[in-house]
Amino acid sequence: MQWSRIAVFASGQGSNFAALAEAERAGLLGGGRIELLVSDRPEAPVAKRAEEAGIPALLLRPKDFASRELYEAEIVAELKRRDIGLIVLAGYMRLITPVLLEPYTGRIINIHPSLLPAFAGKDAIGQALDYGVKLTGVTVHFVDGGMDTGPVIAQRSVVVDPGDTPESLAERIHTIEYELYPEVVRALAEGKVTLEGRQTIIRK
Repeated sequence: MQWSRIAVFASGQGSNFAALAEAERAGLLGGGRIELLVSDRPEAPVAKRAEEAGIPALLLRPKDFASRELYEAEIVAELKRRDIGLIVLAGYMRLITPVLLEPYTGRIINIHPSLLPAFAGKDAIGQALDYGVKLTGVTVHFVDGGMDTGPVIAQRSVVVDPGDTPESLAERIHTIEYELYPEVVRALAEGKVTLEGRQTIIRK
């Protein structure tokens, strides 16, 4: 199993998937290579993005399986067949069960539009605006069994301007996501990330 062999999981538009694919084309993922897209929505635009990028896709409808566990077992079998070492969640709108988490513990990452642990869960941007914070941002973290509770790998802040709307703030946050996620994926693919307890060290 090689860290450099990457599967991206996505459910929607796939803008972070597209940013990662573009980073790979530009040589910005180092030795990292996206080997597979996994999506729980075959009709989602991200599937078309993968096709256009020439990246194989595993498109499965969870409702076609008797349980979440059986759905994930099918995914794990394909990941192992392709010797995937790193799972990158990029707008994957499903909670992960132990069937997927256990064989890939410490090898699944997610990106979240806030400075965790603040504003975990859904609508983080709306939560930040409702709370009235002056600063929010982006977090890339390892995935564990909780909701956005895994160890933080990297964070970058975004100033909340007076009069910001969810759309205007989201636009600036997405810009940071498209920069930060490829940087973290590259560091992981090159073996430069060490996790000690909840403390993550990224070597230069």
